Order: sequence, then structure tokens, then C-alpha cells
Amino acid sequence: MKDFRLYAITGEEFHPGRDLIEVMEEAIYGGVDIIQLRDKSGDKPAILEKARALRELTRKHGVTFIVNDYIDIAMEVDADGIHLGQGDVPLVEARKLVGDKIIGISTHAIEEALLAEAQGADYIGVGPVFPTKTKVDVVDPVTVDYVREVAGKVKIPFVAIGGIKLRNVDEVIAAGATRICAISEIVGSSDISGTCRSFLDKLDKWGES
Repeated sequence: MKDFRLYAITGEEFHPGRDLIEVMEEAIYGGVDIIQLRDKSGDKPAILEKARALRELTRKHGVTFIVNDYIDIAMEVDADGIHLGQGDVPLVEARKLVGDKIIGISTHAIEEALLAEAQGADYIGVGPVFPTKTKVDVVDPVTVDYVREVAGKVKIPFVAIGGIKLRNVDEVIAAGATRICAISEIVGSSDISGTCRSFLDKLDKWGES
């Protein structure tokens, strides 16, 4: 997989009245280099339609496209990969279904992170770092201590996620994160591209220090 720095996940509840594709394209213009479609409430035909549109958009801009949970939809639209939670299809089984496509795994403890690495995950999500309202079944925050632990022990790429805002991202980067994921802070912004550039500026600043 191509390396990445800023990962955006769809969250239509944070931009009511604004078109999904327009919102995500603004994020791409701001520097997002990987997009995940996550829709926990829509019906399958609607999610498939969104996936097709996002696949077209990301292919147009050369951005990596990931589908959350729905392996069948990811394969149907030729997404670049899938993202799975701890309660989803086991990674080993998913690999048999998707072949060499990207597989990302959400992790909340170092044991999960090391297992995902050993089983061949291409990257892991590390979080939620801070309290977040983007998921109804969210686990307790793992804090930056977990970010620091993963940075010291895991060799595959990891992305910090969960409650990350411009006001607290410096703490996450200082703990060792070089890849950031945000949802509401990006898609709910009145200046999506500007918010994305601000995240990247902070990553650049820490990278130079």
C-alpha cells in the first residue's frame, strides 16, 4: 500500500445538507490521501451506490479507497482495501476473500496490535485516543499512552484515530503518531480543505523537530 499521513472517514451526520462526494473531494484537495467509507445505518444498495461514487472520485485523484466492514461491496467496486473491527470477520479469513488488497484492523490494546501485525494486517487503527461521538459502540479512550506503546513496538503502519481535533493533535503526534485520522473535525468543518492543510502543517512541524 502507498504510505499516507491524513486519513478521512465519511460521516454524513456531521455535514447535513452537503453532498458526500463534494465534501470528500474538498478533503482530497486539502491533502487527505486515504478515504474510508463507513456507513453503519444505510441499506446495502445505498452503501453500494456511495462506494461506487467514492471509488470513481478516489481513482480520479489517485487517493486510496477503503470500505469499512463490507467485503462484498469492497470487491464489487474494486476498492483498494477493507477496514475491519475486532468483532468483524477474522483477518485470516478476510485475507482469503480479498487477496492482496489492503486490510486495516482497529485495535485498542497492544495485544490486538501485535496480533494484527503477526497475521498480516497492512496497517492498524490505534484508538480511540480521546472520547468520541462518531460511533455508538465506542470503547473507552486508549489515551496517548497506547499511541506511544504502539509507536515503540509495532513495525507496520498505524493511524491514530478517535476524538482527534486540531486542538489536541500535537499531543498525539508527540506520542509518536505520524498518521492521523479524523472524522467530524474534517467533514464537519466549514473549511474542509483548510482544516486538512492545518493537520498536515502540524505533522510537518513535528517532522522537522
